[in-house]
This record gives sequence, structure tokens and C-alpha cells, in this order.
Amino acid sequence: MDQKIFAVALMAAGAAGTGTAATAAADNFPSKPLRIIAPEAGGNGDTVARLIANGLSKALGQNVVVENRGGNAVIGGQLLASSQPDGYTLLAGSTVWILPLIQKNVPFDPVRDFAPVTLATRTPMVLAVNPSSPATTVKELIALAKAKPGALSYGAASIGSTNHLAAELFKSMAQVNVVFVPYKGIALAVNDLISDRLQMMFPAASTGMPHAKSGRLRVLAVSTENPSPLAPGLPTVASSGLPGFEAAFLTGMLVRAKTPPALVQRLSGEISRVITDNEVKGRLFAIGIEAVGNTPADLAQIMKVEIAKWGKVIRDAGIQPH
Repeated sequence: MDQKIFAVALMAAGAAGTGTAATAAADNFPSKPLRIIAPEAGGNGDTVARLIANGLSKALGQNVVVENRGGNAVIGGQLLASSQPDGYTLLAGSTVWILPLIQKNVPFDPVRDFAPVTLATRTPMVLAVNPSSPATTVKELIALAKAKPGALSYGAASIGSTNHLAAELFKSMAQVNVVFVPYKGIALAVNDLISDRLQMMFPAASTGMPHAKSGRLRVLAVSTENPSPLAPGLPTVASSGLPGFEAAFLTGMLVRAKTPPALVQRLSGEISRVITDNEVKGRLFAIGIEAVGNTPADLAQIMKVEIAKWGKVIRDAGIQPH
């Protein structure tokens, strides 16, 4: 046989063998327990992961273990990046795809090393001010900030947090100068907003709405693209003067890149069914989280948009990776 023909035949046979092995692995999936890498125990991300694990275990007939890795989102991402591309390790990642934009020396590339499975949940925020503020609408807040450049301040949990980036997006789109005050925890910032030491911020709806009902805060709008039942009656920031504004806490389910597409699709379908089950949706809603559940292509597009959007916000705000 001609050597070139032999080489082509050998490569074709190898590819066919690889495809057959991948198909066989997908057909036998799962043949052992799965694990979901999740944030610190007790937080909302952990709750989402455990609800998914419970439902997924029933659907697949295998144990699904939640492995908490608190303190640093890089650790969870590193564990996924070093796992096998076989669908047995998943990451419940809260905007893990923008980590390289806000942290130095991230040892993985979320786009290159991970495969999107589904956007599991979305947690809206609200734009809140102190009740003594003269601003009763988003437009009035923007006018107030423009009239007093640098006089207003906002609080957020930490540099690069979703609360922080949402406020910086607001500043950029509204073209206002509002001073950032970092806090060790969002509760401390909310307390200072209530005490009128801050003038605005973007707490989660589950945090802001109860204070609004008690009269301790005034909420002007919800941060998501569409109105949210978690903030009933509130307009969106986008419809209140800043078209295109959108920000939320997102939890996406990811696996290792090069996981067989059939496994990714199966996991996506099963997790979406789990997360949109009425009982699970109700339990999530009770703690201020919206169930989503979509396709790998949907999450891939969301990641692409988020990376571009927050990358621009971070550059415009002069936020340096830390």
C-alpha cells in the first residue's frame, strides 16, 4: 500500500476509534457518581448546586456529590480545568467566565477550558437609594448625580463583585461620577445606605425589597432586562432611561472542554428539567433566585456578551486585576 494512503487510512481509523469510544462512553453515562464543584457551604450558590444535585441524582440514577470550594472562585475553576472531559465533574460557576478580567494569574481560560452546559439561575438586583434622597426615579437619580459630580457614593461587597460592576455600568451608561466605597460584605454596605452614609447601590432584590417594604430604603428599578416577579411593580433600569442596561448574579453550569457533545446536551436537558421543576422553582424564588435552564448555545452566547460587556466596564472604570 502507498505510504500516504496508509497514513490517511490510519488517521481515519484512529478518528473512528475515538468517535466510537466517545459514543460508547456517552451511551454508558453515568456509570459512577458525579460531582458538582460549588461555592462556600450555606450560600445561595451552594443551595442551587444542592437542588440540582438532588434532582440530577434521581434523573440519572447515580449519586451526585456537591464539593464546596469557598473563599476563591479560582480554586473551583482550577479543579474543573484539571478534571477529565467526561461529564462527571461540573462547576456551578457564578460568572466564573469573567475571572481573568478581575484577577491576576488565573490558571485557566474559561472559554478555552470549559464547555457551557446551561444557565441555571439568575438573581436580579435593585437600584436602591436612601428614602431621604430627592431622587424618586432613575432619571432623577441621574440628574442628581450630574448636578453634584463626585458628591454621591455607592457601596459594594468588593472590587469586581457583581454589585460593583453593576454600579460601574450604571455610571458609564449614565455618564455620571459616583464614588465607589468598597465593603467587606454587602450587609455592611446596605446598613450604611440605610443610615444615609451612602447614596445608592445595587443590592440583590432579596435584600433590597424587604427594606423597601419596611420603608428603610427606596428602590427605583430592577437590574434585569425584563421586569422581575421578585421585584413586583418595579420598572427596569433599561426602561427608565438607560436602554440596554442589564446586570444580574448568574450561575452557569459548566463542564470540561472537549466533553462529548452528546453528554453536554444530556446534562443540559436534565439540569434544565430539574431547575424548572415547580417545587425547585418555588424554593429558589423564596430566597430571591429565578430559575432559568437553557441550552449550551444559549449559555455560550451569554458568556460571550458578558465578557465583552464587563471587559469594557472594567477598562472604562480603570479597574486593575488584583
